[in-house]
Amino acid sequence: MYLIGDIGNTETKIFLFDQNFKIKKKWNLVSIKISRRYLYSNMRFLINKRLKVKKIIFSSVVPKSFFLIKEFLNKEIKKVKVIELKQINLKNLIKLRVNRKQVGSDRLANAIGIMEKNKNYIVIDFGTATTFDVITNNIYLGGIIAPGVNLSLENLINKASLIPRIKLNKTSNIIGKNTSDAVKSGFFWGYSGLIDNIIKLIKKNTQKQFRVILTGGLSHLFKNSLKGKPLIKKDLTINGLKKVILKLKI
Repeated sequence: MYLIGDIGNTETKIFLFDQNFKIKKKWNLVSIKISRRYLYSNMRFLINKRLKVKKIIFSSVVPKSFFLIKEFLNKEIKKVKVIELKQINLKNLIKLRVNRKQVGSDRLANAIGIMEKNKNYIVIDFGTATTFDVITNNIYLGGIIAPGVNLSLENLINKASLIPRIKLNKTSNIIGKNTSDAVKSGFFWGYSGLIDNIIKLIKKNTQKQFRVILTGGLSHLFKNSLKGKPLIKKDLTINGLKKVILKLKI
């Protein structure tokens, strides 16, 4: 079996796969809550079953959470090294035109998960931040980091006394008739415009055409409002880590 995880600023996803990479168990953890007690409470399945896990790999942008998860797994799953993606030499899998120390593991995993020879991709990940990563012919060129949609909305609500707490959803209205509708329009169409414009600038800068891939929690919200018919790839980060196991045989 294989244990593969993605530790983000907001959410931590951990998957247990069988030898054929079929999902046997999935955990969705709140990253800020991760502690020794929290892990023992939420991941009892691993402890009780005493499973034979062959490989363990994570991408992490939260060092403290990774340390606690690694400590927990080292205690409960003996003789299996817990690896973080950036500990691995990736040069035989993907070429990097950036300082790898300055790129989040999740973004590298996304790039690895989608890359194909002779094809160009822009991966947009809707997480705590909204990230854009540019991949051409198995070469990672770099990317762009913009404020996350939910983070920006939460900050506005917390800072502006008269802004009500709202749930962001699709809207066909441009001009809101009340505060809630005005905020929804601003965020939905504002971020749609931001994303379309950044894609346009990337194409202009590189003089290339790209397939646009959406991943992360709000992908479904923006899919039909963006130009160019983007595709949604769920759990792209996890799929990138699976590819690392298969291709590099770590």
